[in-house]
Amino acid sequence: MAAERVEVISRKAGEEGAFLWRSEGQGEYEIEPAERKQNGTTVTLFLNEQGKEFANRWRIEQIVKKYSDHIPFPINLHYQETGSAGEEESKPKEAVEKVAQINRAAALWKRSKSEISDEEYAEFYKSLSHDDEEPFQIIHTQAEGALEYTTLFFIPRKAPFDLFFVNYAPAVKLYVKRVFITDDEKELLPSYLRFVRGVIDSEDLPLNVSREILQQNQILSSIRSAAVKKILAELSKIAENTPERYKEFYNEFGIPIKEGLYQDMANREALLELVRFKSSSEEGRTGLAAYKERMQTDQKAIYYLTGGKEDHLRSSPLLEAYRRQNIEVLIMDDEIDEIVIPALGSYQGLDFRAINRSKAAEDLKTEADKQEESKAAPLIEKIKKVLGEVIKDVRVSSRLTEAPCVLVADEDDPSLQMQHIFKAMGHKDAPPVKPILEINPRHDIILKLESVKDDKLFEDISRLLLEQALLLEGGEIESPSRFAQRLNRIIARAL
Repeated sequence: MAAERVEVISRKAGEEGAFLWRSEGQGEYEIEPAERKQNGTTVTLFLNEQGKEFANRWRIEQIVKKYSDHIPFPINLHYQETGSAGEEESKPKEAVEKVAQINRAAALWKRSKSEISDEEYAEFYKSLSHDDEEPFQIIHTQAEGALEYTTLFFIPRKAPFDLFFVNYAPAVKLYVKRVFITDDEKELLPSYLRFVRGVIDSEDLPLNVSREILQQNQILSSIRSAAVKKILAELSKIAENTPERYKEFYNEFGIPIKEGLYQDMANREALLELVRFKSSSEEGRTGLAAYKERMQTDQKAIYYLTGGKEDHLRSSPLLEAYRRQNIEVLIMDDEIDEIVIPALGSYQGLDFRAINRSKAAEDLKTEADKQEESKAAPLIEKIKKVLGEVIKDVRVSSRLTEAPCVLVADEDDPSLQMQHIFKAMGHKDAPPVKPILEINPRHDIILKLESVKDDKLFEDISRLLLEQALLLEGGEIESPSRFAQRLNRIIARAL
């Protein structure tokens, strides 16, 4: 593509003569005897008009460094520099022949780990990633056997700027026998490990492997699978042996690790041990194994609460009963938690149970709660008549002690937070999902509401209870003006 003619002179070892192969790329070629002083091959390209850019020394160096910097043979560039023929400037200048090696002719990752210093690793990482800081972790593996390959991965200290971009730049380079193949292939590692930098060098892939072949290649699939397991195993060691150091990692890359829970079924068990969550009873973040150790003896599930900001979740009325019974609840304030956790099902035989859904209440219900439910049936029916068009049901709550009411989602319905996510993703035409209103039959407002005879007052109070519960959940009131009018009527009546 770059030459109008190609000539190849080759002399085979042990033979006296050489041969010249010549072609202009038109489907024909010529072969004839030629002269060559020693064994080997010389390839000469006669550049065409479009290919003249490759006659530039800096362009050649750039190409060689990108594709052949690490092959185990030196690549020398012969070039001419114009210099003075004598001491006097008036004398004519002449071309001076120079030779310079333009590749490193060595691959750091092919050396034994014991031979490589921390400084050499750090220097290579910085040249690879253009990061000013030293890497957080180095993972160097050399595999021999059915497959022969080397991987050298680095975990950065800080998240790259494009970590959450859809079109993030892949940061792992693929080599075959130290020859660069690609640095633009997202299939080399799963996307949740997109923060990992490094190289994969295979001895078994063909040098002419294409992107289409890469995506279906069994050799690369096996290398990828082993590489992922190795990376997760190294993270697991850090988490177990140096928790404070793992905290440093998780602050930067915790969300991508959570992405892996629904992307990577094969490694889900390992990933479950790596994820961390905030807690209603513990400082900082906690893992699932530590949560399980602290569970109550008769506790039925792993309880969690998803939603908006952390301070809103911690002040949720839904936590009241769990605090009273010393049951720990995981506080999940990352948007991704709303998507990931319901898909997990269980951890070591324990179901995950969202406390902002209807089913969790069954675990707390006592005989006294069932009696309260029976007594409150007439009030519930009356509230349903008022709010029936905006709610799915009204129930007596077994998890409230201080708040008069709370909103929860039915077990199979998307939560309020999930509905916000759907809207943000562009699903604006999806019909709104009606929540369930749970009332606290022991709260003063609910007790007094039973005796309200004024229908308009009863409606105002019922709607205000619903709207304040909606606000506590981070929802939006349909009509702020009508909310204000109702509130003003109640205040005026109280005064």
